[in-house]
Amino acid sequence: MAKERKYVYNWPRPMVTVDAVVFNISGDKPVILLIKRGNKPFKGQWAFPGGFVEMDEELEDAVVRELEEETGLVGVELKQLHTFGKCGRDPRGRNITIVFIGTTKNSEIKGGDDAAEARWFDIDDLPKMGFDHNEVAAMAIEKLEEMMK
Repeated sequence: MAKERKYVYNWPRPMVTVDAVVFNISGDKPVILLIKRGNKPFKGQWAFPGGFVEMDEELEDAVVRELEEETGLVGVELKQLHTFGKCGRDPRGRNITIVFIGTTKNSEIKGGDDAAEARWFDIDDLPKMGFDHNEVAAMAIEKLEEMMK
């Protein structure tokens, strides 16, 4: 008799990820944090720091972990912004991501883990990003403007 394994199902299920949108507000104009992806999909393209949620991990812990692993940034208060789940947003399969937003005045970052590089970008001059992250950026910038009023 075969032993039943935990988390094995006979039907498809989506992947769950978290992404962190962090603005540095220490200068005259806010800048936004992006990482250059070191792995497929979208290897070499810019995106927000983020990744897969572990089975025993809270969403808030996952986004803090991913942000630190990929950029070295710690101590950022992050709040849920929106859930993105449009079919086709990730070529690996159905992916639902919970996006968190936060601000910092700490500009020291360093690419790590599966991020080849981390860099601050002018919010008015963003590169083409992987996944649907340009759409995510537009929503986050709008939210930041509301927060700063």
